[in-house]
Amino acid sequence: MPLFRTILVADDEPSIRHILTLVLTDRGYDVRAVSDGDEALRELAARDYDVLLCDVRMPKKHGLVVLREALAAHPGLTVVVMSAYGSQEQALEAVAGGAFDYVQKPFKPDEIVFVLRKAEERERLLRENRRLKEASLPSAPEGHILGASSSLQAVLRQVSRLAPVDTTVLISGESGTGKELIARELHSRSPRAAMPFVAVNCGAFPAGLIESELFGHAKGAFTDARTAKRGLFAEADGGTLFLDEVGELPLAAQVKLLRVLQEGEIRPVGENRVEKVDVRVVAATLRDLGRLVEKGEFREDLYYRLNVVNLRVPPLRERSDDVPLLARTFISRFNRQLNRDPPIQGLAPEAESLLTAYAWPGNVRELENAMERAVLLADGPHILPSNLPDRLWAARTPGPVGGPARVALQEGGDLSLKRAIRELEESYIRAALRKTKGNRTRAAELLDISHRALLYKIKEFGIDPDAEAEQG
Repeated sequence: MPLFRTILVADDEPSIRHILTLVLTDRGYDVRAVSDGDEALRELAARDYDVLLCDVRMPKKHGLVVLREALAAHPGLTVVVMSAYGSQEQALEAVAGGAFDYVQKPFKPDEIVFVLRKAEERERLLRENRRLKEASLPSAPEGHILGASSSLQAVLRQVSRLAPVDTTVLISGESGTGKELIARELHSRSPRAAMPFVAVNCGAFPAGLIESELFGHAKGAFTDARTAKRGLFAEADGGTLFLDEVGELPLAAQVKLLRVLQEGEIRPVGENRVEKVDVRVVAATLRDLGRLVEKGEFREDLYYRLNVVNLRVPPLRERSDDVPLLARTFISRFNRQLNRDPPIQGLAPEAESLLTAYAWPGNVRELENAMERAVLLADGPHILPSNLPDRLWAARTPGPVGGPARVALQEGGDLSLKRAIRELEESYIRAALRKTKGNRTRAAELLDISHRALLYKIKEFGIDPDAEAEQG
């Protein structure tokens, strides 16, 4: 199936328009033909096209002018210039102006098909280049998903079985578990890997705009639709479309999505024609779609069409053995991103113990945020418990107590380590600010922490340095 779908032929010769339309339609392309340069530009503004086949000598507007104006308005358009009166200079001018190729008339129709195949191959290479540049996620031997726990490895084994086929997959799991990473893994291991992976959060768009985003629209389809828009299904043609939070789709969009899954075609908003697309759909949800079906908020037929195979991504609390590995990966990343010099070398044993014992209700995303904060605040070569968020201390179950703690317990005292550390930190910071008359740089030196860490703590505790200076 061709990578390009829609082709506009602009030529003042009826016979050329007729033969190109017949030949290219027979090869699977959706073809429209116009007879002059002005009409070509109007058609490009009204609808989205992959390729323009443009004659040089046309009424109303010269083909090379059409070339320049079309590429200025539609930078992703592939243009092939045709001419019966061409010269080497004209060919060079066309290519210098952005044309992919120049074809001398008379030509055999198969010559145009060959040029289109070359243009498609170039587009594949460009897309693969972009995909490789964007693949900057931390990698593991099996791909982008880090972890050796049995629950995660079970999911990855399912991914290996499902990736080579086009079966629709529904990924379920809590927020922050990495559902999009699983979808990307399905794509990268599939025969579609060189084609686009397009992700969209269905809950991020107003109900009135989601259809336009997914399926595109024609010029004038609604207020403010001044130009045609290519939808995300068309952008993902040949590749994978990831529909995150699919349970948020309004019912009208659900009907159209079901048609795409069943017929492999889309109808842009405001268009009478349909477009064929070859897209694998992978969906994800936080919500219980079965419950939404019972309440009449989600179509039952769409639910069964999406839920051919269900992949459940385990929450981080079910794969606690993976926490230290993930934490070290995030530390390495934030060392680079935050320009830590010297870099953080790793986790102190006590800090690693806290991380492993915590339930992580926000899952991998919460762990990532905690490591960014810790890398910002740490003064030494290792992440210490004091660099971790207070909620990790609050969730820790106290172990055996002794010494002063045992006395406090016997006397009914407050043994909250979280509150004790917080109060101690706050009192030291206030004392240092009073002693230095509010000088933050000097206070940081007295406290033996970085200036950045002090500023963070001042904000966290809501301390007013000027007020402390007055008390000093």
